[in-house]
Amino acid sequence: MQNLLEIKDLKIKTLRDKEEVMLLDKVSLNIAPGQCLGIVGESGCGKSITANSLLKLLPYPLSVSSGNAMFKSPSLGMVDLLNLEENAMRGIRGKEIAMIFQEPMTSLDPIFTIERQMKEALEFHHPHMPENEKHERCVEVLKQVNIPRIEQTLASYPHQLSGGQLQRIMIAIALINTPALLIADEPTTALDVTIQAQILELINNLKHEQNASVMFITHDLGVIAETSEQVAVFYSGHIVEEASAEELFNRPAHPYTEGLIRSISSLNEKGNQLYSIPGNVPPGGELKSYCRFYDRCKYAEDSCKRGLPMLVEVAPKHYCRCFRHSMEVEV
Repeated sequence: MQNLLEIKDLKIKTLRDKEEVMLLDKVSLNIAPGQCLGIVGESGCGKSITANSLLKLLPYPLSVSSGNAMFKSPSLGMVDLLNLEENAMRGIRGKEIAMIFQEPMTSLDPIFTIERQMKEALEFHHPHMPENEKHERCVEVLKQVNIPRIEQTLASYPHQLSGGQLQRIMIAIALINTPALLIADEPTTALDVTIQAQILELINNLKHEQNASVMFITHDLGVIAETSEQVAVFYSGHIVEEASAEELFNRPAHPYTEGLIRSISSLNEKGNQLYSIPGNVPPGGELKSYCRFYDRCKYAEDSCKRGLPMLVEVAPKHYCRCFRHSMEVEV
């Protein structure tokens, strides 16, 4: 396997009134070494639960229904992340695969110093590392993420630092064990545009310097353009389009992708009203048996209700799920 990670036909379900409901439907993704895969879509499309399932962090009552996620582990070789024993997963989680969470204030403990929390990530995977080496490693990764006044920062508590500093510290904690795969779950959502640009530049630099692979989850196509080589567009629990970033922005094939791009490009049109896609994403679990974008699509026809369109190749390495490109129905 040349890819670092290969996800195949991932399905995630939940319990609702004692009845099983599907939230994610047959998602397949690949990430190559050193590549950044951008996952984009509105809230409730299944982006975060896809990432959380890889580290077995799905909250009850969510669970993986079927599928596999083959990961080329530096220590264990080829493993299926979805079926790993918990002890083996603990060796991978935070070391070989690390996650940057969306809200640093809720991810960091308010009663411990930054250094204590950074060292905890080291101690779990390197229990016999001397104290001075742990401190040196903390200093080293804080330099990587451009934190000023490092010793002062290490002695600080989370409430004493700004949102931008805390997000950099979350990135530092994720990097402290030099992971092969970094999952960034909307890491710039709560930050102002200046800090956001700095965080994106930082992640790009780290990707190139350490040859780490990145799964970047966001609802912002502008962020995708800054970070990702490959893009998967999620809608209502499955992938509706996947292509290289250049191909996707220049030749979007799915009406949903067109709408997302138009909502950004309309910002540059003087005198015109800001474009928004009409309607809303269906609530989680309400997965239609036909095209799930039908109710919001300007191209919708009665024939779009024939079944669920299949994800097909519409151009070399460019995949789309729309009856405008293929009449094939998913079985």
